[in-house]
Amino acid sequence: MHFFHRFTTRMMRMSKTTVALILFFFVTGSATIAYILEPNTFHTWFNALYWVMTTMATVGYGDYAPTTIWGKLFTLFLYVFGVGVLSFVIGKVIESIGSIKRQREAGTLIYHGRNQFIIINWTKKAKSAVTEILSNDEKAQVVIIDETDRHPMAELPQVHFISGDPSAEDTLRKAGLERAKAVIIFADTRSEDTSLIDGKSLMIASSIQRMAPEVHTTVEVMHEKHIQNFRFMQVNEFVLSHDAISSLAVRSALQEGNTAVLGQLIRREQGNDIYEVPRSQEWRTYGDAFQDLLRQGATLLADRSDMSINRRLNDPIPADARLYVVSDEATYQRITGK
Repeated sequence: MHFFHRFTTRMMRMSKTTVALILFFFVTGSATIAYILEPNTFHTWFNALYWVMTTMATVGYGDYAPTTIWGKLFTLFLYVFGVGVLSFVIGKVIESIGSIKRQREAGTLIYHGRNQFIIINWTKKAKSAVTEILSNDEKAQVVIIDETDRHPMAELPQVHFISGDPSAEDTLRKAGLERAKAVIIFADTRSEDTSLIDGKSLMIASSIQRMAPEVHTTVEVMHEKHIQNFRFMQVNEFVLSHDAISSLAVRSALQEGNTAVLGQLIRREQGNDIYEVPRSQEWRTYGDAFQDLLRQGATLLADRSDMSINRRLNDPIPADARLYVVSDEATYQRITGK
């Protein structure tokens, strides 16, 4: 009994690879022995393998049955040890699935995909950002990095979680930073000192620029005076915290209806959004682009951040122009041919 207990304990400590090899050799070896003992019963080695598997799985269809005394003794051996081995392997598989689930929820699994959106620091704004990304593309992959130890959106399979310091290289590598499509750094509002909050965001941005400068990075900044520090780090975009809210409130007070129009651009589910469209070879001036896009159902809005182009319709479109339009998704797909 003591020997059996020690044997069982050792089996439980075996790696998944070792267990898989034991199962493989046990099944193939048993099939070979069964075929040698009962060649007239099974006719081929594959039939013997089929019989071993059905016996170990306790299915027992009865289409093959040993007829010799040695074949029957070997069948008893399979009943005792084969079923035990298969049950042990099934238990290992279930244990592995549970372990992976626990690691996923704890944020210790490495992300191996690519073109993912990385969201750093978990806040209500971060949750809204994840929802917006998935509403735009249900197949999009999102990786959340936060110093908590529990997955904030574990119910969504397309949302991965990495627990750790977001400014540390090993944490960013676990999130697949070099293969990411974009990174959004939200202000960690768990601290009350806004200077410390921006300082932490700056450290994270510094690590990202050092490891993957080609990845598009957007940062939420608490104080406008700190933007120059992020510009030095060559961060792509900045969003001032609370700036949009205060601006919308003032616009609502000055001109009724402004917030409704802007809200349609902010919330994708309203139908219209801002899209970048490729430049057509037929467009020579902004006016050409404006008229052609208007006929297709889109309104030319800006070239990069320049929204004054509608007052300069006769100006030629520069070679490095990036044109943005307001339209619905169907119109955008028709224009781009996607």
